[in-house]
Amino acid sequence: MTYMRLRALAAVIVSVVLCAAQYGHRPNRWAKYEYEMQNPVDDPPGAYEETEFAFARLRFRSFRDRYFGRGHLRWGTDANKSERQFILALRRLTSLDVRSVEHIVDVDSDEIYDWPWLYAVGIGHWELSESQVVRLRNYFNRGGFLMVDDFHGPQEWADFMDGVRRILPGHQVVELQDDDPIFHVFYNLEERFQVPGLQVIRGWMYERGGVVPHWRAVLDEEGRVQIVMCFNMDVGDAWEWADHPEYPERYAALAARMGINYILYSMTH
Repeated sequence: MTYMRLRALAAVIVSVVLCAAQYGHRPNRWAKYEYEMQNPVDDPPGAYEETEFAFARLRFRSFRDRYFGRGHLRWGTDANKSERQFILALRRLTSLDVRSVEHIVDVDSDEIYDWPWLYAVGIGHWELSESQVVRLRNYFNRGGFLMVDDFHGPQEWADFMDGVRRILPGHQVVELQDDDPIFHVFYNLEERFQVPGLQVIRGWMYERGGVVPHWRAVLDEEGRVQIVMCFNMDVGDAWEWADHPEYPERYAALAARMGINYILYSMTH
């Protein structure tokens, strides 16, 4: 083989290797956090794409992280299969340009200001330092939106509200009504019912004393929803197990519609 052909072949090999390194052999985007997640899955194609919207999950601290030997931290409950399943529905049912994987935003990072929509699960057990309280207050003052999910019963409600009162003192907490815009921005959600976790396949509708579902919200001074609360529900479980043959489709469908409405509300209000 001539010298010129050897150089050309070497250039092709280098190009293939670089392409493989860039596109074919990247680690999972959030591999560094997978040990904190309950149900991590491999990245689908497009994990590193820049898109119009990405599902952002809040990484926070919890007192339960210290002694629960469950193999994941509280913020990582249902992660990240849950959001991956929901993202599939969001991409299929709307025209949003959505990245195929989530983005993890740490409560200690000013990166939070780059993500106007956040999701947090198990929020009834959060612990917030003063600097985190200030950062979250600034986040909401800049127009941020938070969906909280999978917290149950009076004690978890009280612990969650302790944090809310520190972050947004004096802000109104309401029971959302059927005619609230957040229930009509994409789907009409007048007919709502408790969305249970996977335990429903064993006949249990609720967890930790959370018998009655509530659709609550924290509003700003102009009546805009800043925090929407899926209290005594497990919407993330419904996303995660939408592909489980025994998980009822009616709950998975409502959970998907709720998530879609909340995202589109945050983008339009």
